[in-house]
Amino acid sequence: MAHARTDYRENQQRGLRLLKPLLALPVFYKVLIANSLIIFVGATGGTWLAANLNGRSPYATPTSLAIFVAFGWLISIALNFVVLQFAFHPLMQLGKVMNRVQAGERTLRAPLTGTDPQADQLAHTFNTMLEAIDESARQRASQIINAQEEERKRIARELHDETSQLLTSLLISLAILEESIQTEEARKRIADTRTLAHQTLRAIRSLSIDLRPSALDDLGLLPALRWYLKEYQQKCSIDVEFHATGLKDRLPAEMETALYRIIQECLTNTARHSHARKATVTLSEENGAVHGTISDDGDGFDYAALLKTPSPERALGRGLGLTGMQERADLLNGTLEIYTAPGKGTRVEICIPLPKERIVVPERKSEPLVVHMPEKTRIGYDDTYFAGR
Repeated sequence: MAHARTDYRENQQRGLRLLKPLLALPVFYKVLIANSLIIFVGATGGTWLAANLNGRSPYATPTSLAIFVAFGWLISIALNFVVLQFAFHPLMQLGKVMNRVQAGERTLRAPLTGTDPQADQLAHTFNTMLEAIDESARQRASQIINAQEEERKRIARELHDETSQLLTSLLISLAILEESIQTEEARKRIADTRTLAHQTLRAIRSLSIDLRPSALDDLGLLPALRWYLKEYQQKCSIDVEFHATGLKDRLPAEMETALYRIIQECLTNTARHSHARKATVTLSEENGAVHGTISDDGDGFDYAALLKTPSPERALGRGLGLTGMQERADLLNGTLEIYTAPGKGTRVEICIPLPKERIVVPERKSEPLVVHMPEKTRIGYDDTYFAGR
């Protein structure tokens, strides 16, 4: 029995090897060969029957000729159907992939059959086109994000260097004016004006730092996040617990910016929409990647319904922040997953791979924060701490 099975498998493999050259033919030649065989058999059999209708053969009768024609027609249709289905199957699969890509599944790629060179060429061209489109989209998104960051830097610098200085000069002038005035009512009004100017100056400085915190450029991600979370807790009255493990050195600038903006967007959404009382932010570096989690105990939302939001509505702002977060992660070949449901809070998980070439600077364990000055800034941090404490 075992020997018979072995012979059967060998015969099957031999048959597949014999069919492989035929399967590798282009669609045009497959259909041509199949129809040539049909025409040859039909023409030969029909000619023989027509030549023997005079009674030379008992099988050559008008009835047998009609049966032969009908049977040949049915065989021709069936054989063409099978051949065309088999020959055009790769093209049909390619069409299905195209429809799914058009529907929004941009990560799909057309499969290669390895047997039909023309279909494989079409699939390869389609995949190359998708890769080019994705690369163009990534470059365009990168240019937009970089332009946004540069504009943020410029505006923050202008607010700090120009507007803040003018308000400071105004405060000094008001103080001098207050000292030179004797009437109590005028002094009181000037004091109120000084208070208003102080508040305006603080608001402008806060806006400047929100646009682009100098700590992110000068000290790195963790000090910038620690400052941001401290200010966030004071403004929003939401307790934020922050844990960082394994991050002992500066990350690449684009990675620090992406992580900072993603965490900032998540916590902004928490403050605006979730009615949360507590949030948790964790960052860790392991297995050649930086992993982050931002979670809250708020109301949550229907993420599946938000994904179905039409593009025009997203352009008006609904879900635009989530799209920006996803784009920042994609630009660095990372992943961003959102887990949420109405009434069950929200959890955002980020994973961004580290570049292969990364300079490691020895850390000084005796101090929680170390800055080596004339070289590029390198920082060592405590592994775990609470924001703002």
